[in-house]
Amino acid sequence: MLDIGFHQASGLHSYTPQSELRVVAVASQDNAGSGLETLWQICASLQRLGYPVVVLDGTAQETDDSPGLLHLLLQAPWNEGVNLNMGAMASSLAVIPSAKGFLRIIRAASRDETAPLHALLPYFRTYGIIVLHAPAATLGPLLTHTATIPLVVMGEGSAGVLSTYKSLKQIAVDTGLPCMVAALLRSGTAAERRKTQHALLTLQDCAERHLGGPVRTTTIATQNAQDVQRLALQLLENAGTISESLTALPPCNMTEAPAHFARSH
Repeated sequence: MLDIGFHQASGLHSYTPQSELRVVAVASQDNAGSGLETLWQICASLQRLGYPVVVLDGTAQETDDSPGLLHLLLQAPWNEGVNLNMGAMASSLAVIPSAKGFLRIIRAASRDETAPLHALLPYFRTYGIIVLHAPAATLGPLLTHTATIPLVVMGEGSAGVLSTYKSLKQIAVDTGLPCMVAALLRSGTAAERRKTQHALLTLQDCAERHLGGPVRTTTIATQNAQDVQRLALQLLENAGTISESLTALPPCNMTEAPAHFARSH
């Protein structure tokens, strides 16, 4: 009842030309274990579909020993259009520490009144999909001027409902964008499904009463490859794009109705 509708023709609903860089957003949670596992599964599924994926991880700090997005932004040669070397990364997942770089992009966009994500295009145009993984407080300012619908992976119990609601509220306040919530099923038993459906109903009720709009929800059996692929396809359809003109679908206002930068996973 709560699941998002999906059908075989869903993949044909492409919003933008293939030359545009798609942006998927996943909100990180305090209890990162289950969410990270699901993130890697989603990225692997997207790569199997033929999309080169790069993850900009806003939960990881850039350092001299572990360079990342901030180093790209500060090095002049990258601003001259030099692209990442796909070579060894073509068949593995590139994960780039991005916490400091995200903050730099947000500050620059606020100062110049520009679209934040446009700053990423010169560095990652050779990829098919950028996955932004960061706390909701960071994702919100990054996702202005785009229609990317973020994913929030709901943790277990009342703490998971509360944490998810906080993420929904943060993103709604910052951008007016709705979110998609995925609840994870580990055992798949009838008791677990009933408990999960109850948690999702509670979350939906809170969102409708306090945020002024419905929440799109789905349940994902973590050991079911078809469920993970279904979620990956839904995120792909909900992705915004970065192009030279930064085109994207109008958002729904929920409040009103190089190779050494890569890590393999």
